[in-house]
Amino acid sequence: MCIWFRAEDLPDKFLAIILVIFIAEVSAFVLGFVYREKVKTDAQGTMHSVFEQYDGKNPESTVVDYLQEQLHCCGVKNYSDWTTTQWFNSTGNHSVPLSCCRHDVKNCTGLLDQPQELNTRFFGMLSVCVLTCKKEESGYQPLYSGVFA
Repeated sequence: MCIWFRAEDLPDKFLAIILVIFIAEVSAFVLGFVYREKVKTDAQGTMHSVFEQYDGKNPESTVVDYLQEQLHCCGVKNYSDWTTTQWFNSTGNHSVPLSCCRHDVKNCTGLLDQPQELNTRFFGMLSVCVLTCKKEESGYQPLYSGVFA
């Protein structure tokens, strides 16, 4: 069965397609606005769980270190996020990872008594997307790709 288009019907069809796209964009905006706190809470919870698994050696730790160095950040909100992690309590000197240190500071130790040596930028939503990807069968899994930005 062939469908014949008349030239005079094309502007109407084009307008209908544009209208459907516009409605989809408005719907996405409204849903994003309505559920913004849930998305923020879920994303931060995921980030905190990745930080809780940080030990400085496992693959997740490598990704966290890489992102903190590249994005010039420390923690989900700031360096104080590390104070509730096993890493912070197990180091003995209560320090944050050296990936939190600013690049322009020499001999940074990661100790909290010198916060001016630490990055203060938010970790951001980009890192959530890079750090983890959702797999239906097994929950959140680390994403190990070579490109992070």
